[in-house]
Amino acid sequence: MNFIDLFSGGGGLSEGFVRQGFKPVAHVETDRASCNTILTRIAYYYLSETGNNEVYIQYLKRQITRNELYEYLPDSLKMSIINKPIGKESNREIFRRINDVKGTKKIDLIIGGPPCQAYSLVGRARDAYSMKYDERNYLYVQYAEFLKKFEPEFFIFENVSGMLSARTSGGEKYLEKMIRLFREVGYETEYELLNAKDFGVLQNRKRVILIGKKGTKKGFYPNFKKKDSKVNVEEIFKGLPKLKAGEGNFFETKYTKDTSEYLKEIKVQNGLDFTTQHIARPHNEQDKEIYRIAINKWNENGERLNYNDLPDRLKSHKNRNSFTDRFKVVAEELPACHTVVAHIAKDGHYYIHPDIKQNRSITPREAARLQSFPDDYFFEGQNDKPSRTAA
Repeated sequence: MNFIDLFSGGGGLSEGFVRQGFKPVAHVETDRASCNTILTRIAYYYLSETGNNEVYIQYLKRQITRNELYEYLPDSLKMSIINKPIGKESNREIFRRINDVKGTKKIDLIIGGPPCQAYSLVGRARDAYSMKYDERNYLYVQYAEFLKKFEPEFFIFENVSGMLSARTSGGEKYLEKMIRLFREVGYETEYELLNAKDFGVLQNRKRVILIGKKGTKKGFYPNFKKKDSKVNVEEIFKGLPKLKAGEGNFFETKYTKDTSEYLKEIKVQNGLDFTTQHIARPHNEQDKEIYRIAINKWNENGERLNYNDLPDRLKSHKNRNSFTDRFKVVAEELPACHTVVAHIAKDGHYYIHPDIKQNRSITPREAARLQSFPDDYFFEGQNDKPSRTAA
């Protein structure tokens, strides 16, 4: 089945479908770094299918540049990454680009989820108007335009659990408006609130998954089989060298002998003897002192650090009433970590490594593993240089 990925982000949703044999026709994403990431992943699959996987390995080892990697790709694949914002101003150009790359192919499926800040409970808590006037609330209207244009048999629309309760300024639930609009353009829609931890991922990540089917038939939502990973979060650290703040490498990092059958089973470790982007950000002495307090509290008593319990000399935030758990340890003895967010690059304090000897926030590779990205998945930056913010 051929699919289009809207609001693609770093390509995680697309990666899942590709692994199951679906064929991406186009990805549409406004962030340049995310587009670079998707194209690099497309290069991985193309080179693997054409027997040139060694070229991709050379790139991960920094033996060739990204531009040299992309030279192996046909123009049609490069053109399939559409770096434009979805909306009235750009849709006509996006439609034209998709038609150019798809040729005579039928689009069977559209996947994607608009930016979630407007529906998230945290986002609403931070906004004076509870996000009711945020224009991102209405990106589902643009999603419907793609359904009308390409008429796939199915669509998959995913978003945060807050979408179940988010309301317009008039008091109507956005979800009800979505379902009504999708019905108007020819699709019946059903949904469930699913949690990644119920399907073998070591992360407590609840998402509303809407599935739309062309026509008026109901009762088509799959009964997804749940899977207990039977391991704890500590698995995601296995095979990765121990680092202190500021240490590590963006490119080739050899595995240690500490192996994990879980990581092999879910194909996070998939044949290479190294990974990339296992690099820890530097921290100042105040943050490292707070990290030690947070780690000791959790490891010794199973208690989370409340910001207000810190000594006054370590408190630099004026807000003492909300987000008091802003320093949080990734608990390796639990079956699932707390949710990994898109802005982890700015929220490193919320993902502290549990090993007090390392005393740092987790690396991009550790964060990627928590989301089940394979170790050969490379997160690109805005330009030719990789960026810690890419993951």
